[in-house]
Amino acid sequence: MFWLICGAMAAIVAVAILTPLWRGDAAGKGAAPAAAYDLQVYRDQLREVDRDLQRRVIGAEDAERLRQEIGRKVLDADRRLAMAEPGRRVGSGRIGAALAVAAVVAGTVWLYQREGVPGMPDLPLSERIAAAQATYEARPSQAEAQADTPAPARGEIDPEYAALIDELRSAVKKTPDDPEGLALLAMHESRLGNLDAALAAQNHLIAVKGDDTTAQDHAFLAGLMAEAAGGIITAEAERELARALKTDPRHPQVRYMLGLLQAQNGRPDRAFPIWRDLLAEGPPDAPWIAPIRASIQDLAWLAGDPDYAPPEPAGGTAAPALPGPDAEGMAAAEEMSPEDRQQMIAGMVAQLEGRLAEEGGSPEEWARLIGAHAVLGNIDHARNIWNEAQTRFADQPEALAVVQAGAEQAGLAE
Repeated sequence: MFWLICGAMAAIVAVAILTPLWRGDAAGKGAAPAAAYDLQVYRDQLREVDRDLQRRVIGAEDAERLRQEIGRKVLDADRRLAMAEPGRRVGSGRIGAALAVAAVVAGTVWLYQREGVPGMPDLPLSERIAAAQATYEARPSQAEAQADTPAPARGEIDPEYAALIDELRSAVKKTPDDPEGLALLAMHESRLGNLDAALAAQNHLIAVKGDDTTAQDHAFLAGLMAEAAGGIITAEAERELARALKTDPRHPQVRYMLGLLQAQNGRPDRAFPIWRDLLAEGPPDAPWIAPIRASIQDLAWLAGDPDYAPPEPAGGTAAPALPGPDAEGMAAAEEMSPEDRQQMIAGMVAQLEGRLAEEGGSPEEWARLIGAHAVLGNIDHARNIWNEAQTRFADQPEALAVVQAGAEQAGLAE
């Protein structure tokens, strides 16, 4: 069915392009070229000059000058008449247009076969939600994610700082159940990039503190686990977040990571309200504010709230909102079920992508499209769009920088 529809659309376009040429060809077969009429007029003018000379209306010198001027026009008209050759120019244009249409159709089919997914079946919304849930449940374990994550690069360590850390390690070995020593060791090992050692120290700290463990203790452990897992919030890290929330339901770092968890698993409608509230609460220098502000508008758009305007940052202005549904559409979206809202989000992304492909758009819109597909989990497609944007904006460095920033936020560029 897909190929039948594509074939029908290609045929309609081909007919629309070639019909005017066919009509022009048919009309041109019995019509004389304009140069023939011009030639007849110039010949009549030459005869009129001869009559005026005989009647002595003009002198011999004027008559000769007029003959030369009209003669040049006659030669030009004769040359144009020879080039016209009725039927040939129109016919060759028709053949060229037909070849061009055939080349475009063949190129489109080849490109789709190469870059598209010809055998991809339709994916109803219910199946998309089920697939997202399956992805969430199939997350790698903490051990698996850590095994697949390369160790962080380490720079040079100040000798005095390294000596202090060695002393701290020795002190913790002597008093392994000292909470203050364990907390310091976990923090400094993480700063050095020794994540395994930091995780061991923090896990032991929580075991030692028992019922006195704070929400920050669990939050710090969850952050270490996510960093060691390459940014993935595993099921084990999620459990630490849940334990932190039992102690402090408003803990900002925990809420940020929960929003990130929802975004990672294709649920922008759940992530957006969490991050929106965190951004509004501040403070502006909190470590989670910068990453939230960098992606909150994309997340809002995917969540069905494209008119959302983030709080104005200190010393700057908020970025302008990009096109989206009108106020009536957003009012209707608030009453939708999660499934219907997800369907609307998918439609918005498809609509933007179609418009950019057909009409082009601003670099901000290209960046938004890349971020949208990344948040929805369509990483490969987002990467293809980023590659296309690099070609499209290759000669516009400032515009390309905007798109690259969006690709960097989506984890597709460095």
